[in-house]
Amino acid sequence: MSELRGPVRIVGTGLIGTSIGLALARLGVVVELVDANPDYALMAERIGAGSRLVQIEPQLVVVAVPPDHVGAVVAEQLEQTDAIVTDAASVKSKPLADARRLTGDLSRYVGSHPMAGSERNGPLAGRADLFDGATWAITPHETSSPVAVELVRRLAEAAGARTVELSVEDHDLAVARVSHLPHLMSALAAGTLADAPDSHLQLSGQGVRDVTRIAAGDPALWTQIVSANSTALTGLLEQIRGELDRVLVALGKEEAADELTSILGQGVSGAVRVPGKHGAPHIDLVSVLVTIPDRPGQLARLFADAAESGANVEDLRIDHSPGRPVGEVELAVKPGSVDQLVEVLTQRGWVVHR
Repeated sequence: MSELRGPVRIVGTGLIGTSIGLALARLGVVVELVDANPDYALMAERIGAGSRLVQIEPQLVVVAVPPDHVGAVVAEQLEQTDAIVTDAASVKSKPLADARRLTGDLSRYVGSHPMAGSERNGPLAGRADLFDGATWAITPHETSSPVAVELVRRLAEAAGARTVELSVEDHDLAVARVSHLPHLMSALAAGTLADAPDSHLQLSGQGVRDVTRIAAGDPALWTQIVSANSTALTGLLEQIRGELDRVLVALGKEEAADELTSILGQGVSGAVRVPGKHGAPHIDLVSVLVTIPDRPGQLARLFADAAESGANVEDLRIDHSPGRPVGEVELAVKPGSVDQLVEVLTQRGWVVHR
């Protein structure tokens, strides 16, 4: 069993690279920071993700650069060091193919992908707890050594993640389904708002915020990601195109209720399959809506009162529509906790709706 004892070299100090450094620093692992942008490396160092100046022979190299450059950097690190090398790119087929073209022995290389992130970019967005409870995919290829696979697993666990092992091809199809396709759909929906009249946008609520939130990601980075995963995405987009054609045909009919219900019902069937928190199976939750004044300290008071009820809040959303002096907090709890939560909050003066 290979043990992560360090030192570790991180090449690329954006959000993911810096967060890995911060997570390892919690454990006292020596981390070397390398970045083509010296300002990024300096910022990552100043917030405690590692050091730019240490001279080490790394046990492990983590490549956290943009997708177009991963394969070249992986090959470079394999040739320059005796370390095991992994990468954190969200697509695995292209980096592996690029590395194969540039170097021979890939036994010390194992791809991986932490399923965590943010719409924010750069080292200052890094967090030591970014991977706590997250899923980290490990994608060995046919010549990856077992020692290398185990060390990358130890890296993910040290960062606080739980691991899942997939083939390179299966990984890319999986992330196309759960990450890349949703981002494209979000971008398309948000794009219709770019030239919408202000009067239309005044009607915005939490629904449109939910759908468009991830569209705020860096367009240049996401161009690289979706381009690198074009094969998997093309099949899924063709499937979506077929479903859109069904919707358009149904909308053109006078009696389209059955067809539309079928399409929308398929969406419900997919949504309930999305795992709950900590990767647990989906559970049915009940929403309790609480009207909250737009004043400092109100959220803290609400959470304290909810805790007093004994109900465990499984999820929450905050909706603050433009121009309103109050907001609405949606607390999602298990059905058995609803009555007690409503009773306690009502007693404490909150306006509550089931």
